[in-house]
Amino acid sequence: MSGTAQRDGTERTDKPGSEPGGAEWTDADDRTPETLRWLHVKRRAYRKQRNRDLAVTGYAVLLLAIGYGSTLGYRFVQRLGHLTAQDGTAEAVRRAMPAALVLLACGLAVLAARDALWRGPVLVPRHDLAWLLAQPVRRAKVLRPAFRLTVVLSAVGGALCAVGGAVLLRLTGLAELGPALGLCLPAGVCLPLLAAALALHVERSAAVARRVRVLTPYAVLLLTLLAGQAAWAATGRRSALVEAAELWSGPWGWAALPVLHATGGQAAGWPWALVLLCSGTAAAVAHAFRTAGTIPTRRLRARAATAATVASVLWSAELRAAKLAVGEALADGATGTRRRLPMPRSRRLVVVWRDAVALLRAPGRVVSAALWTAAAAGTVGLAVALEGKARIVVLAFALALGWFAVSRLAETARLEADDIRRSSWSPFRLASLMVQHTIVPVLIGVVFALLAAVPFALHGGGWALLLMPLCVPPFAAAAVLAAARGPVRTDLLSLGLVTPAGDASVFVFAFWYAAPFLTAVGPLTAGIGLSGVLDPGAQAASLLRPVATAVGLTSALLFATVRRAKKLHRPES
Repeated sequence: MSGTAQRDGTERTDKPGSEPGGAEWTDADDRTPETLRWLHVKRRAYRKQRNRDLAVTGYAVLLLAIGYGSTLGYRFVQRLGHLTAQDGTAEAVRRAMPAALVLLACGLAVLAARDALWRGPVLVPRHDLAWLLAQPVRRAKVLRPAFRLTVVLSAVGGALCAVGGAVLLRLTGLAELGPALGLCLPAGVCLPLLAAALALHVERSAAVARRVRVLTPYAVLLLTLLAGQAAWAATGRRSALVEAAELWSGPWGWAALPVLHATGGQAAGWPWALVLLCSGTAAAVAHAFRTAGTIPTRRLRARAATAATVASVLWSAELRAAKLAVGEALADGATGTRRRLPMPRSRRLVVVWRDAVALLRAPGRVVSAALWTAAAAGTVGLAVALEGKARIVVLAFALALGWFAVSRLAETARLEADDIRRSSWSPFRLASLMVQHTIVPVLIGVVFALLAAVPFALHGGGWALLLMPLCVPPFAAAAVLAAARGPVRTDLLSLGLVTPAGDASVFVFAFWYAAPFLTAVGPLTAGIGLSGVLDPGAQAASLLRPVATAVGLTSALLFATVRRAKKLHRPES
């Protein structure tokens, strides 16, 4: 018997134990009970060792959480108490909660759907796919336990998040702990279960997976609008009609209504929303369990291979390789658009032309950079309203967001630095090529920065028209330097730097990994934050220090990029 394709893109399996596209076997050939029993006996020693490893890992994580998390948690609680004691803070949080809760629920759904494109809730080891599913065993008996494990872990994680949310509501004075916990638990348990069911549907159907890829940019735009709505509502500008439509439009709103009732907000009809949420979750999970055994083997093998690749490169700290593996799985062979630009007449513009064409054919990077820029601009606005150390911290966070925005535009530099043989097309040396890869990120980043600076200029912050674009060149140079730094220095993990707090080699490795980022963000934070340019009524002379910092930092980063690229071209023996 051969598998046939259904309208939703899944492969139909007429017999529960037959593999799509495989040979037919009858109930008399069924060897499911004895095969699983034999595997249970043979894997007993492996399970014991795995449980011991998990216990040791959990113990280490618990020690770290107690040793470091207790102090941070105490300070967080103190800071939260000071914030809620201020007039209007708790009320602003209460106003923003409807949009914020819907944002969290929708964000969870988007993450689950995107995760299912490369991993999914049914992740079977490759040896099981290569041997076990080829035997006369029922597929559901093999695949459903994997989905059951995902469901259990999702429910446990959601319950812990619900407990944390209830504690936060109590600390902010928005609700009592008991009612908050009782009304947060349904959302904390049901939303992860719904996300797991959605992810299974995406993993099972090729047509649904294609729709997820197409609709992802619009989903990100929707999340951005929800974030803006939450910030807008916190200032007192709310729309009761829009909030009611969001809260009753689906599970994302049904889960939010009981939580709003616990905080004393407007949540008319929340018991009906709770009934809809629980019944819808039960139906979705039940349907997912029934269809978990129908996932095509080809799709399971692709996800198992990607997950194994990501796990192996993460153990070797090759984050770039893990990102490429996941990106290839998310693209699923899509070639993208074939847009072109007119060829330049001068060879000096060929690198700029190639980078521009690459971004034209991958507009998602440009959109991502625009969203990161908008987030950075919003964070800068918050920094302007603060004073002292709080302003410096928020400003550093805003500059970090700006670095992420510009780095999204430097993908071509990373691709050519991953394998320097790709630069053989270029008439320039590798060092000059890496420097020229900063031009397009700078040009596009400056345009985005100018657009983000317009609201500041309209409200008297003319400094933004100069400083925000001026931060782009150091960010671009730092992104290209990060691309050209070469293979991961895993030897730094075994330096043996013993300190009273333990081995510090991992911190040296982390500093090496984050050096370009820290080199760009740190001096700019000091140059802008300590110059007083963000203060009301700042003089024009206060711009000298940020300008000098940006110019000097850009020159230093470009010089380091040239030196690093030369070492890539002639590796040290």
